[in-house]
Amino acid sequence: MYGIRYFAKLIGDIFGIFKAYCTRVGCGPFPTELNDNTGANIRNLGHEFGSTTGRPRRCGWLDLPAMKYSIMVNGITKLFMTKADVLSGFKTIKICTSYKIDGEICNELPFSNDSIIEPVYTILKGWEEDISGKRNFNELPASLKNI
Repeated sequence: MYGIRYFAKLIGDIFGIFKAYCTRVGCGPFPTELNDNTGANIRNLGHEFGSTTGRPRRCGWLDLPAMKYSIMVNGITKLFMTKADVLSGFKTIKICTSYKIDGEICNELPFSNDSIIEPVYTILKGWEEDISGKRNFNELPASLKNI
């Protein structure tokens, strides 16, 4: 049988849009969640509050294994990042590249949440300048363009 990826490719590129960090509403697993001042700063700078209820969203670092799964399931062929300006001023930025589950490194999104999932991060240099007014890729700081 044909899957969604087969049909999606018949119509051309499938665009995926993601934030430079992760957010969640409600409960459930969120390995990269930041329950500290960093998470609160991202929430406030990114205006991450429910549009109807005003409830604060849970914020965390970008989770690449979860993103890779979403790309695969949805047949995404091109990605666009938003809200990178929210991370302006952070000296370092973490990106989850895999998970540690029961002492083993896992590069894919686990389907069972019976174990404790620890994110494995790559730490990247941040950028000090405010990029909210930048409209051209060439104007962005090198540390962002290299992500």
